[in-house]
Amino acid sequence: MPQDVRDLAAFYHAPLGQMARRVILRRVRTIWPDVRGQRLLGYGFAVPYLRAFSGAERAIAAMPAAMGVITWPQSRNAALLCEEDALPFPDVFFDRILVVHGLEEAEQLRPLLRQLWRILAPEGRLLLVAPNRASLWAQVNISPFGHGRPFSRHELDGLLRDVMFEPGRWECALYAPPLGGRAVRGSGAGWERIGAKLLPRIGGVHLVEAAKSLYAPAKPAAAKIAKQPVTLTATGDLKGLTPS
Repeated sequence: MPQDVRDLAAFYHAPLGQMARRVILRRVRTIWPDVRGQRLLGYGFAVPYLRAFSGAERAIAAMPAAMGVITWPQSRNAALLCEEDALPFPDVFFDRILVVHGLEEAEQLRPLLRQLWRILAPEGRLLLVAPNRASLWAQVNISPFGHGRPFSRHELDGLLRDVMFEPGRWECALYAPPLGGRAVRGSGAGWERIGAKLLPRIGGVHLVEAAKSLYAPAKPAAAKIAKQPVTLTATGDLKGLTPS
């Protein structure tokens, strides 16, 4: 079950959460430097990050029903509750989708990702921020990144390809240890520079940008063949694709 929205909001108001937001957002903005005129969705608990994208045509924060919801008073923006396997948006509606605290405690990962595929525009981009299994942040529950399931790069890559996303750019962030001391909180940028050079795969979170693919992934010759093939309807719905 997802963490309560009040606990997530409290983390991002605390000094450790503020440091984590600065570090992660710096990488997010490097990957997406300009979203002006685009429709942006934040799924999970992405509000602390969406606030930085003031130039978007529209920004919507969608939070899973089990998490709860907080208000987002900025004009032209909205926050709402939703079911992870039935997102209340039209097909191909968003140009950019940012997922933060949305994967690690999802009840059904593949149905959620297929919904994100459905509502993403053909030329759009999905950006996942997910806990890194190899990091200290995934081992302790001092932060939201220590709850739920962490991921390796291999796991995320396979998960995305299974639901017709094509992973492209990969980054890691959050190399500072998950401690509350002032020395750690105040030197996030220094930890990022050192960690990225010396231990580039052990950052606290993965950031992976993926494009929407219109072709089902190829299966190995020895793999079991499904009874019905995967087809793509005119509306963008997936038919015949069942969770593994």
